[in-house]
Amino acid sequence: MDLRKLKKLIDLVEQSGIAELEITEGEERVRIARVGVQAQLVPAQIPVSVTQPGIAGAPGPSTVAAAAEPAVPEGHVVKSPMVGTLYRAPSPGAPTFVEVGTAVKEGQTLCIIEAMKLLNEIESDKAGVVKAILVDNGQPVEFGEPLFVIA
Repeated sequence: MDLRKLKKLIDLVEQSGIAELEITEGEERVRIARVGVQAQLVPAQIPVSVTQPGIAGAPGPSTVAAAAEPAVPEGHVVKSPMVGTLYRAPSPGAPTFVEVGTAVKEGQTLCIIEAMKLLNEIESDKAGVVKAILVDNGQPVEFGEPLFVIA
C-alpha cells in the first residue's frame, strides 16, 4: 500500500469522526485508530475485513468496542529495532528473560528477535520494572512495534 493511499485513509478517519478503520489488500493489513485527537497507524499481519461503523452490513459499535486493544500502561516503551520473530527465552523450555514485575537494568536482555536466521538480543535501554509485555513468544514483530513497557 503506497503512502498516498495511507494519507487519504488517515484523512478519511479524521474527517469522518469514526474511531477505527481496518483495511486488507492481499496480505497487507492496515488499521487506523483515533487516539485522542490524532489518528494512529498500526501495521499488522492478520488479515481482517474492512470495519467502519455507520455503513450497512458493518459491525455496530459494540463489535468495534470488543475488538479494541487493551490500553498500554504508562511508562517507557521498548520498541522492536527490526522485523523478525520474537522469542522471550534463550531456547525452547528455558525460563524467559523477563516477566511482568521483573526489575531490569539498562543493557539487560529482554528477548531475542530472529531475523534472517540470526538471533539478535534486544536489551533494555532503561532501568526499571517491566510493567507490560506486549507480544507473545514466537510472534512476528515489525520495526518500531512496542514490545515492553518499563516504568
